[in-house]
Amino acid sequence: MLMSLAGIIFGVGFFIVTQAQTSGFEQFFIRTILGTNGAIRIEDKIQDTIFAMAAAGHNAGESKFEVAADRTGRKYIEGVEDPKLIIDALRKFRNVSGVSTVVEGSVIADSSFKNDSAKVYGINLDDHLAVSDLASQVARGSGSIDDFRHTPQGVLMGRVLAERLQLEVGDSLILQAGTEQRRYRVSGIYSTGVSDIDRVRIYVHLGEARSLLRKTTGASFIQVALFDRDRAPQDARQMEQVLRHSAKSWQEREESWLEAFKALQVSAAITVSTIILISGLGMFNTLAMIVIEKTKEIAILRSMGYTRSDISRIFIWLGTIVLVIGTVGGWGLGAAVTYGVSKYPIKIRGIFSADSFQVSWNIWHYVIATITATVVVMIAAVIPARRAARLEPGDIIRGTSQ
Repeated sequence: MLMSLAGIIFGVGFFIVTQAQTSGFEQFFIRTILGTNGAIRIEDKIQDTIFAMAAAGHNAGESKFEVAADRTGRKYIEGVEDPKLIIDALRKFRNVSGVSTVVEGSVIADSSFKNDSAKVYGINLDDHLAVSDLASQVARGSGSIDDFRHTPQGVLMGRVLAERLQLEVGDSLILQAGTEQRRYRVSGIYSTGVSDIDRVRIYVHLGEARSLLRKTTGASFIQVALFDRDRAPQDARQMEQVLRHSAKSWQEREESWLEAFKALQVSAAITVSTIILISGLGMFNTLAMIVIEKTKEIAILRSMGYTRSDISRIFIWLGTIVLVIGTVGGWGLGAAVTYGVSKYPIKIRGIFSADSFQVSWNIWHYVIATITATVVVMIAAVIPARRAARLEPGDIIRGTSQ
C-alpha cells in the first residue's frame, strides 16, 4: 500500500511538472508571436470574383443579386494601397488596442566582415511600440530604443543576425535593396527569443524604408494589437468583410505550431499517467489480497450486523485515504519541482532562445492530475470492495465463499 501511495504522489507530481513545462513553452511562444507579429495582420487587398445574375422570374433591368466567391477563389492585390484609410477604420473596432503601418522588403546587410540576407521592416516607432514588445526586446538585447528614436539612420536588428555579421551597438552597416544601398548605424540589438525572427529582421524608420525600398506609398501590411487576444479569429473575419483586405489572426498564422504543442501536451499526459495507472494496479492487487486474507474478519463483521454497504465503505475509505494523501503530496511535489525547474539555468538555442525552462502555473494542471488519480484509485478500490461486500458469513464458515 505504501508503494501504491508513493506511486500516486510521483504520478500526480510528474503530471503537473510535464504539463507546466509544455504549457510554459507554448505560452512563451504565443507571447513572443503576439509581441512581435501582433494579434492580427491586415495584408493584401481582396479582389473577389463577382457574378451578377438576373433574379429568376424577373425581367431584364430589374433587381439583381451578387454571389461572391469563397476565400479559396479570391484574387489578391499585393499590399495595402491606402493604409491611413484602413487604420481609421480599424480604430473603430472596440477590441483594437493599437495599429502600426509596416513597409517590408528584402535586403542584403553588409558589415565589414561579411554580408547576409535580411528583411527590412519600416515602422513608425510610437505606433509599433503600441502593437509589439519591441521596447522590452531591445532591453533584453543591448542598446537603447531612445537612441533609435532620435537617429534617422539608426536600425534595430536581431541578436542572431548581429552575431552572424559580428556587429555591436554603434557599428555601421550597409543595407542594399536592388541597386539602392545606404549606410546605417546599429542603435540597438533586440532579442525576441525566436531565432527565425532574430536572424532576419531589421527595423528602420518608416520614411527610410520607403526611400530604400522605393515604396513611396502604401504599406506591406498593418499590424494590429487586441485587448482580448482570444477573440482574434472572430475579429479577423469581421475586419476582412468590412475592410476588403486579407486579415489573418495569430491562431491561423501559427496553427501548425499550436497543434504541435497540443500534441506534446497530450503525449506527455498519457506517458506520465501510466505511473498513476501502475500504482492503481498495485493498490488493486493489495486490496484484493486483503479481501482474501481477511475473509474471517469480514464474516465476523457481517455477523455483528454490518451490512454489505458497510463492508464496501471500509475498502472505499481506505482507497480514499490513499487518494487524498497521494494527491496532496503530488501537489506539493509538482509545485516544488516546477519552481525548481523554472529557476534551473539552461541555454536553449534553436526554435526558441531561452536561458531557463519556461513553466506555466495553471490550476487546471492540478485539477486534471487529481481527476486522473481519482478515476484510477476509485476503480482500484471499488472492485475489491464489491467482492468483499458479496461475501456471506455462512459461506465463509463452510469454506465455500467465492
